[in-house]
Amino acid sequence: MAHDAPVSPLAPKSVPDVGPIEGVRFATAAAGIRYKGRTDVLLLALDEGTTVAGVFTKSKCPSAPVEWCRDNLPGGLARGLVVNSGNANAFTGQKGREATALTAKIAAKALGCAEAEIFLASTGVIGEPLDATKYDGVLEATAARLAPLPWIDPARAIMTTDTFPKLATATASIGGVSVTIAGIAKGAGMIAPDMATMLSFVFTDAPIAAPALQALLSRGVTDSFNAVTIDGDTSTSDTLMLFATGTAEKRGAPRITEATDRRLSSFRKALTTVLADLAEQVARDGEGARKLVKIEVTGATSKRSARRIAMSIANSPLVKTAVAGEDANWGRIVMAVGKAGEPAERDKLSISFGGIRVAHEGARDPSYDEAQVSTYMKNDVIDIQVDIGLGGSSDRVMTCDLTKEYVAINGDYRS
Repeated sequence: MAHDAPVSPLAPKSVPDVGPIEGVRFATAAAGIRYKGRTDVLLLALDEGTTVAGVFTKSKCPSAPVEWCRDNLPGGLARGLVVNSGNANAFTGQKGREATALTAKIAAKALGCAEAEIFLASTGVIGEPLDATKYDGVLEATAARLAPLPWIDPARAIMTTDTFPKLATATASIGGVSVTIAGIAKGAGMIAPDMATMLSFVFTDAPIAAPALQALLSRGVTDSFNAVTIDGDTSTSDTLMLFATGTAEKRGAPRITEATDRRLSSFRKALTTVLADLAEQVARDGEGARKLVKIEVTGATSKRSARRIAMSIANSPLVKTAVAGEDANWGRIVMAVGKAGEPAERDKLSISFGGIRVAHEGARDPSYDEAQVSTYMKNDVIDIQVDIGLGGSSDRVMTCDLTKEYVAINGDYRS
């Protein structure tokens, strides 16, 4: 669980130049939550009037910070965010609830706002009480250092087993006025849909009311974070939050109250771009990953069916280990399609790797060339296409290979 692990070979070649979002300032600190001398807490301050939306884990065992955020989300307003790494504050009972309340109290005092306007997220080990008294003094000192840049600092502060910081940005236009979106994320293991397992925080200066913001986020997550799986395990702590400071209103941007407002068309596309970019970076940083795997299912009877088949393939240890071994073992994909519990007919199935068809109509493709496919499997990014042959619906998900390093990372995670 160290930041000095080798950077994933799938990491982006460069870090995006993320500019300031007016109304957002942040600073990081070392509070000693789990390790001494390591940056492990992020304090983020938001201008008055900032609206908020959130999507959280569907786990029946959510963390205390997830419950705290859910309780405060209906208020629709945010002034601060506190994120720590090293301890998930999950499965910690009454102590966990007391820790969130104390954290919010200390942060609210440091930022001069109501405790209900503070949002919290924690990532790290499950089941160990979080000592929130360590924030006393630290958050006040951190509040004195708040600044709008550089975004790489908060992206690094929330890392656990991640090997690189994850950032994304985009611009959009609302009523002819330019607005900016910036986001950070962390996630490398225990990643599966039902709100993909990770933490991500996205910010914009657009003036959008909380209900409209919530609708945009809930829709945007479907084909981004909820279309990523690393290991099929859903965390207790999944949190994706979107904050809108509204400061672009001073520059003439109209205030948006409905998600259906046509003036949101450019913003919706930009938000989707940011969410998809962050989600792909999470997939690229899968624990021990050496290959990014993109799975596209076509010819399904419905999008939901296509998603379930794609996830059956993406979550199969046999498929993922075959990719790690650079083996185009399409028999394992047949297995994963067959066990998905969705409409499929053996004799209508086609399977391709990188556009090279290997199986067709229930048998090996007559033109199958082992050498050609083996060469393709050496690539860093592997595209698997599966045509069910029963309908007109499709879907696409991302995962990574399953290597010995994944076992090593997770075998000594708490040590």
